[in-house]
Amino acid sequence: MTSLIKGKILEDMKTAMREQNKDRLAAIRLIMAALKQREVDERIELSDEQIIATLNKMIKQRRDSISQFEAGNRADLAQKEAEEVRIIQQYLPAQLSEAEVEQAVAAAIQESGASSAKDMGKVMGLLKTRLQGKADMTIVSAKVKEKLAG
Repeated sequence: MTSLIKGKILEDMKTAMREQNKDRLAAIRLIMAALKQREVDERIELSDEQIIATLNKMIKQRRDSISQFEAGNRADLAQKEAEEVRIIQQYLPAQLSEAEVEQAVAAAIQESGASSAKDMGKVMGLLKTRLQGKADMTIVSAKVKEKLAG
């Protein structure tokens, strides 16, 4: 096993079993199931970058669920999803600050020579590889749109 993130997840799963922390164990098992499913489907061993992408996808799904549960007045289910998001985020790299994101956006705009909203795809292409897992890409996208519009 070459992945550091996967090793940490497995260690945390064993710890949660020993401590009989059912909620944490359930969330970690969901993570492991998602990773294993992707490995089986694609017949590969996931790299740390691929694991980060999978974890980000899981967080996005849970955030969508939270908004649906809140709209349906199901605070109990929204709370459960929020707890899973918190646990999943522990395996992601530290998030960049707003200033660091703005700096990366400015650098990518300059590097790509973007001048209008039509060039947003080029800028996002650069930023996706650099910031994936380190920043919420929805926020990054909004910042790029704001800079290119202004």
